[in-house]
Amino acid sequence: MSAILIIEQILNGLQFGVMLFLMAAGLTLIFGVMGLINLAHGSLYMVGAFAAAAVAGWTGSFLLGLAAALAAAALAGAIIEMVVIRRLYSAAHLDQVLATFALILIFSEGTRWVFGSFPLFLDIPEALSGPVTLPGGIQYPLYRLALIAIGLAVAVGLWALIERTRIGIQIRAGENDREMIGALGVDISKLYTLVFALGAGLAGLSGALVGAIQSVQVGMGEPVLILAFVVIVIGGIGSIRGAFVGALLVGLTDTLGGVFLPELFAVFMETSAAQKSGSALASMSIYILMGLVLIWRPTGLFGARI
Repeated sequence: MSAILIIEQILNGLQFGVMLFLMAAGLTLIFGVMGLINLAHGSLYMVGAFAAAAVAGWTGSFLLGLAAALAAAALAGAIIEMVVIRRLYSAAHLDQVLATFALILIFSEGTRWVFGSFPLFLDIPEALSGPVTLPGGIQYPLYRLALIAIGLAVAVGLWALIERTRIGIQIRAGENDREMIGALGVDISKLYTLVFALGAGLAGLSGALVGAIQSVQVGMGEPVLILAFVVIVIGGIGSIRGAFVGALLVGLTDTLGGVFLPELFAVFMETSAAQKSGSALASMSIYILMGLVLIWRPTGLFGARI
């Protein structure tokens, strides 16, 4: 097993992790501040990807596509918060699950109606295409490095927003005691709409960025949504730092497990059996990680202790 292969897979895991963070950060904010289980978050990821693919295809500009993804997902998030989600804050979690699952079906069929059933493709911008040579002679795709950099920049910006701004103070206060900040004159409805739109925009941005290395298709958000829930459970509900650490752990565990577990099993098993057993264990590895974290710390790595 070469050192170059290990480094490449670590970078792949980091890229996967930071994209998961963009998805999970909005989800953990929404659940932490509003107490809402939002199954439609993956649909907003899909909306961003389709908006980026459509606008980039029409204009030829990848940056305009990213801007469209942010705007479309944030706008869709704000609309569904005001029209649907606002009626669910005091409802039971089962009602929230059923309502947001209905939104998944509405978004999926609406997207299919507008764009059709065939996948769209979002081209990598020419400036970021091709490989770049890293120290040690490692060839690695420039676009994937850009994804890592963008994800880290967004993480820093989101941390600064939450920890260093007035609106961030209101968001953190709303997470701890929404009745009190309402009594202090903060408009809870506007705050919730802002948080939901922010989370939706991050999901849409993630979908657009990943859409350039995968096909953009109906239903693409649901598998990512499951991983995002795993991330916030590992990191701790409501914690941006936890979402970041959890996303990196999940990204690295999933990527490295899928590549190296079959090779490890091949040491003492025949190739076909090793491939099957290693792939099966790799697919379970992130859930095993989640179980181990919850045994050690039931509220997640950075969740508040009960």
